[in-house]
Amino acid sequence: MRSRYAAFVVRDAAYLLRTWHPGTRPATLDLDPGVRWERLEILGTTEGSAFHTTGTVTFRAHFKDHGRAESLHERSLFVRHEGAWVYESAVFAD
Repeated sequence: MRSRYAAFVVRDAAYLLRTWHPGTRPATLDLDPGVRWERLEILGTTEGSAFHTTGTVTFRAHFKDHGRAESLHERSLFVRHEGAWVYESAVFAD
């Protein structure tokens, strides 16, 4: 989760696509240069250890969208795919 957040910060679309499950990954990802990610809060996790095949991360990411303060609150589902943890989908978002 933290590495994907960092990829949003530096606008590394290639990394984000590589760490996205192929079943839900978009063909391309255009990151808005007017969005500046400022802070990530991890609010909770479930499963996700070496003994699990799935896990969730609930987080709030703070950002500025063309100068306006915003935040994204989401619970993300991560799954093991070919031995690596990848983002699958948002379980909930607001």
